[in-house]
Amino acid sequence: MPVEPAAIELLKDLSRVLAAWGRWCVFGAQAVIAYGVPRLSADVDIALWLDPEEPDRFASDMTAAGFTLRVSDPDFIGRTRVMPFVHDATAMPVDVVLAASGLEDEFLDRARLLNFGATRIPFIEPGDLVIAKILAGRSKDIEDARNVWRIHARELDEERILDTLHRLEEALSQNDLVPTFESIRKS
Repeated sequence: MPVEPAAIELLKDLSRVLAAWGRWCVFGAQAVIAYGVPRLSADVDIALWLDPEEPDRFASDMTAAGFTLRVSDPDFIGRTRVMPFVHDATAMPVDVVLAASGLEDEFLDRARLLNFGATRIPFIEPGDLVIAKILAGRSKDIEDARNVWRIHARELDEERILDTLHRLEEALSQNDLVPTFESIRKS
C-alpha cells in the first residue's frame, strides 16, 4: 500500500476541523507545490476566517483532531493573529493565520478547490499566490512567484494583480511591489 505524503495526510485531518469554523485556504509553499512548482517545505500555511472569533474553542477542536498548539503565551495569538500548531501524526508544523477583512478576505473568496482523493482542499488562487509571495518579499518567495507565474501566466488576471499591488504599495507606503512583478513578467 502506498504511503500518503505527510502534507496530504495533515490537510485531510485539518479539513475536518476547519470546515466547521469558516472559510479557509492553503497558501505558502504547499500552494506553490500544488500549482506545479517543485519545492521542499516542512510546514503548511493556512488562512482561516474564524467564525465565530473564538480562538480558545478553535484550539480545543484542533487538539481533539490531533493538533498541538505550539505556543503557551496567551497574548501571542492576539498580537500576531497566528496560531502555530503541529500535526501529531506527521510532526509537521501548521500555521493558522486568522484572516481579517481586506486582502485576506478577497483571497478566501477566490480560493480554488483541489481534489486529494475524496477530500477537496481550498488553495489560494495562483494570481493571489503571486501577490502574496511578492508581498512576503524574501528571495525564495520571489522565486516562488516567478515560477508560479511561469507556469500559470496565461490563466492569470494580470491587471487585477497589478491593481492589487498598486493598492498595497499605497497602503503600505512601499514602492517595490509593482517593479518586482514587472521583473517577474519580463523574465
